[in-house]
Amino acid sequence: MAVEPGARFLDRLRDALPRLRLLTDATDTEAYRHDETPYLHPGTPLGVCFPTSTADVQAIVRLAAEDQVALVPRGAGSGLSGGATAVDGALTVVMTGMDRIVEIDERNLCAVVQPGVVNADLGRAAAERGLFYAPDPASFEWCTIGGNLAENSGGLRCVKYGVTRDAVLGLEVVLADGAVIRTGGKNIKDVVGYDLTHLFIGSEGTLGIITEATLRLRPMPPPKLTLLCFFQTVRQAGDAVAQMTASGLVPVTLELLDGFTIRAVDAALRLGLDADAGAMLMVESDVGGAASEAEIDLAARASEVAGATSVVRSTDPAEADWLREARRRAHWSLEQAGVARMDDVGVPRALIPEMLAVIERVAAEHGMRIGVFGHAGDGNLHPTYVMDRDDPAAEARIDAARAEIYAAALGMGGTVSGEHGTGVAKRGYLEAQRGPDAVRVMRAVKQALDPLGILNPGKVL
Repeated sequence: MAVEPGARFLDRLRDALPRLRLLTDATDTEAYRHDETPYLHPGTPLGVCFPTSTADVQAIVRLAAEDQVALVPRGAGSGLSGGATAVDGALTVVMTGMDRIVEIDERNLCAVVQPGVVNADLGRAAAERGLFYAPDPASFEWCTIGGNLAENSGGLRCVKYGVTRDAVLGLEVVLADGAVIRTGGKNIKDVVGYDLTHLFIGSEGTLGIITEATLRLRPMPPPKLTLLCFFQTVRQAGDAVAQMTASGLVPVTLELLDGFTIRAVDAALRLGLDADAGAMLMVESDVGGAASEAEIDLAARASEVAGATSVVRSTDPAEADWLREARRRAHWSLEQAGVARMDDVGVPRALIPEMLAVIERVAAEHGMRIGVFGHAGDGNLHPTYVMDRDDPAAEARIDAARAEIYAAALGMGGTVSGEHGTGVAKRGYLEAQRGPDAVRVMRAVKQALDPLGILNPGKVL
């Protein structure tokens, strides 16, 4: 009796890597089918494995290439675009077991880490040396560096320090044929050849599997000063952001919550926020001393000119940390009100007021609850569709609303994904944003690096 190809592959994998943790029972693999995006429809994996070294990943990839079995690389599963969702008949390769901080190089201000390192753990390890790792997604306490690299994740500090790619000096990557390459290194300036480092960042495991990263660290900045500004309307908050941008202000944090989100956060965390406000801005400065005071003064003046009803300064570090945590838990707070699907759009910063008006209009026209929060300082908003848990039409209603929001963002010269990647949730909009010729080039790159199409098939393209 012939052995089914998938079973043969698993047998070969067990023989080649007898110590590899490998799950094949559907009950055990279920937890690895989804990421954090509601209303997606993942496949059923052939199995789920947990490599602990680059050599393990090499062996897995080589066997998969020989048997033409697809692979889905995965970190902690915190993604919000379906980039790590399971594919029918594919082996999901969970990288969380490769969780070693190889080196923190204080002299060269960099860290060498494996992909399973949790973002917050790297931040704490750097802080022990008086250093600072800038990228900080809202899920920083459990998302992994490998996932951040795969999705080119952002965070609350993007407006000043950029997204994940801005903190990467070099990578180690296992290619689709099992070869291992290194891109970049500890050099700050290195312009030899094509920039392969940034090619793999944001590629969502479709071009190679990242097994190590060399990341830029910075000296620890001074303690932050924090400002909260409340407004009657979201439009006023957007106007304040536009004025801050025009004035040249570059705070470390410039975050927005609309009224729906403020009330959800306050109900969940009981912070005593102004539940009658239509919007809130959180502005933070980390330059220190009189310069921080000047930045906060500038933000306060811009908010008052835009119509702020109250402006509150916080100089207590513990209070500021709690307020920052409240912003990080905005999505979680909205989930307490129903099934919350967080989206991710970006526009040029001066157009934040117009984008907010579009989202308000779409919510009203579709009779939907759409909470809005996000990184207003860099034009990146997270309209979040909060649906009744028993609404059978929720997915279709969300798709209709987000199509209008995406069209508006693109019409403003914006993007359908500021920091959440493309995955399966947004691949249908890739050509609308990038154009057919750019997509043709992307397909050529994919074909060159993964001619068998075994790396995370169906994602991005």
